[in-house]
Amino acid sequence: MYKILIVEDDPNISTLLQSHIQKYGYEAVVAENFDDIMESFNAVKPHLVLLDVNLPKFDGFYWCRQIRHESTCPIIFISARAGEMEQIMAIESGADDYITKPFHYDVVMAKIKGQLRRIYGDYAPNISERIVEVEGLKLFPERPEIHFGAEQVLLTKKEAILAEMLLSKFPRTASREDLLAALWDDESFVEENTLNVNITRLRKKFNELGIENSIETVRGLGYRFNATWSE
Repeated sequence: MYKILIVEDDPNISTLLQSHIQKYGYEAVVAENFDDIMESFNAVKPHLVLLDVNLPKFDGFYWCRQIRHESTCPIIFISARAGEMEQIMAIESGADDYITKPFHYDVVMAKIKGQLRRIYGDYAPNISERIVEVEGLKLFPERPEIHFGAEQVLLTKKEAILAEMLLSKFPRTASREDLLAALWDDESFVEENTLNVNITRLRKKFNELGIENSIETVRGLGYRFNATWSE
């Protein structure tokens, strides 16, 4: 089931959006902590985000950029700001679409369905989409998701970078230097601790799939992925 995160501080609008979306069989979750939208994002792991511009603490443009640091999931702005500059700022912040208020709920649903088809469904670029597979485990770097059997988990951008390196090296060891270099390409500066933290998070994601002891620490070298379920 696709999960939609609704980031809208007007309870009337958010409740109506949630109700309408759920009628189509999607799971719709309304964010409640506007001080930290990323907390809701990481808890829900949505396939798509509906995002307002005017929010209590930081505006939607800020939160859009924060989400883009971790995910490429579709983001649709819904805002009363109808100016061209706002729409330009939304797109430049990483949004995929922009809907102005007042809006028709059927239009919102059409936009949602279109984005989901484009990224995950019928219109997804199957030919060009990269898939890294190890013993039945599949990583989709562009989504970014890992599928194992009937289970799947959503990764952050950094987790996906590390997962791709580890799976591509399987059964060999990926050096710390290579892993740091891959993260470095994503940012202008990466601390040593950034690698440790994201390896820990990636291990937890594999645990969610029921895969224990997936990433082995090889002292003095780096990390190695283990297909423990096939041993």
